[in-house]
Amino acid sequence: MKAMIIERYGKNVPLIMADRPTPNIGEHDVLVEIYAASLNPIDFKIKEGKAKFLLKYDLPLILGNDFSGVVIKVGKLVNAFKPGDEVYGRPRKSRIGTLAEYIAIHEDDISLKPRNLSFEEAASIPLVGLTTYQAFYYILKLQKGQRILIHAGSGGVGTFAIQLAKLMGAYVATTASDKGYNLVKSLGADQIINYKTENFEELLKDYDAVYDTLGGAALDKSFQVLKPNGKIVSISGLPNSRFGKEAKLGWLKTAILSIVSRKITALEKKSHAEYHFLFMKPSGAQLKIIKEFIEEGHIIPVIDKVFNLQDAGQSFHYLESGRAKGKVVIKIK
Repeated sequence: MKAMIIERYGKNVPLIMADRPTPNIGEHDVLVEIYAASLNPIDFKIKEGKAKFLLKYDLPLILGNDFSGVVIKVGKLVNAFKPGDEVYGRPRKSRIGTLAEYIAIHEDDISLKPRNLSFEEAASIPLVGLTTYQAFYYILKLQKGQRILIHAGSGGVGTFAIQLAKLMGAYVATTASDKGYNLVKSLGADQIINYKTENFEELLKDYDAVYDTLGGAALDKSFQVLKPNGKIVSISGLPNSRFGKEAKLGWLKTAILSIVSRKITALEKKSHAEYHFLFMKPSGAQLKIIKEFIEEGHIIPVIDKVFNLQDAGQSFHYLESGRAKGKVVIKIK
């Protein structure tokens, strides 16, 4: 099969089109012919080697973390899927590699794709959908009438997050540029802060929650908008010792995380808030729920550009540029 691989880590390391064996499947696996995949910030973090502390892979490595496609073959103990099923999913972290023509994936990590979406649209959903669903339902436990700040509302995560938060009955503030204003407004954002001309920390206060997709200074300032006992979930900030314990990383890595996240911990204590770093978990069951949201018309995918597999290198550069409004998708079949 054709696949896009890296042979070493690095920001300027090229993606290479290579021939790889079609993967074998286990008794609980399905073999999927991939029609489309999408790019996410975790992809270039893996490519550059920035995720090595938490994720270790053998090289050469096929990149890619979510997809849609058609089931070709099923393992002998698989009952939920059959050849010909149209599915979408996010493989578990040890089995990534969706920038390829085929993938072997555990049946628990996929769902039938939403009937009203194309393969390209469906491929844009799994990682951002699962990440946001787990953040809102399990960590923030977002309630009707609560107020949440969602950073970078016109980005791949933000466009999904605004819609899910509104579906859950929350009041949504988001940051965006002039170019993203109409998009986030159309998705339901109640208050839009132009991050180029306004400071969100000066305009917002007594918020119940912040969904951070940026890290850095934006994350640090986010503590200022929370009410006491408010919560921040970040997918771009530093993991802390709470994450180390929850992820069972062992005492050494947990201690290292405690040291490197000291600034965040200090802000957390000063503002009487809770800070959580989120590393989402694959879940076909949750993808099925998201599928229902989409089929009922509550959530629509937002796609910026579609690239072909051979142009995956260009797609990485485009995503890293920060210009994308919505998701960047790779069409494979």
